[in-house]
Amino acid sequence: MPVPSPALRETLLAAQVLDDLDLELHDDGITLTDGSPVDVRWSSLLAAIGGAPPGSLRARHRIVAWVRLRRQIADLPADLLLERCRALGLPSGHVLFPGRGWVRHVVLGDALVLGLGVLGLDPQRPDDVEVIPASIWRSAGINPAILWEVCQPHLERMGDLAASRWHRDGQNVLRPMGGCDVVTLLGSRSLRAALAHDAHGLRPVVVPMRSRGWTTLSRLDPAFAPAAAEATDPRERGFRRPVLVTYDEVVLARNGPRPDLGAVDGVA
Repeated sequence: MPVPSPALRETLLAAQVLDDLDLELHDDGITLTDGSPVDVRWSSLLAAIGGAPPGSLRARHRIVAWVRLRRQIADLPADLLLERCRALGLPSGHVLFPGRGWVRHVVLGDALVLGLGVLGLDPQRPDDVEVIPASIWRSAGINPAILWEVCQPHLERMGDLAASRWHRDGQNVLRPMGGCDVVTLLGSRSLRAALAHDAHGLRPVVVPMRSRGWTTLSRLDPAFAPAAAEATDPRERGFRRPVLVTYDEVVLARNGPRPDLGAVDGVA
């Protein structure tokens, strides 16, 4: 078991005072005391700060966010956790990406990764899905593979419903469905198959924010995707460039005057 550095202990003591965290420090880690006791080992706290130097402001902010998320998961009954757990897709390199251990599936093309999130943890934003780092599941003693077995079929059902709505609404705009945002929905084979089928196997799609996507690019200015992505909050941002969607792949289009029509990254 890792031995905590004095700086890590100081970070937790500062979080107690400055961020009003209810916890007790002991030799093995900490115990959250704002409700039923929850024990957290030092190894989990080290994972929570990632590469931030112990004792830094960034480390404190990361620990506070992690501890609050750990408490929320601890307070969620098992049946409600299964009901609210969702597949969550993020563009590669996204600001919300919590590390490689979070990834449950990589869509071919390396532009889109899928992991686990939980719907409605924030009462003020009940439709939002929160990214749950792998260290939270480890600390809670929950096997994420079991949750994925529930979330993956749900994603395919939502992809199928999203494809039906896309057909019904004129085959232009993609919208979230059933707690799955548009980036996440592109992780479903059901939606990718519908998009690719009506475009002879390869369809360019613009998804600059996680809440909307456009599939009829002839109606959009070529500069729309990067401009809209740049104007979107980084947490809500989708793909900075158009993506090319096939049944199996989601691939970023190359930069160029018409990236929606150009070759894909890594393909001549």
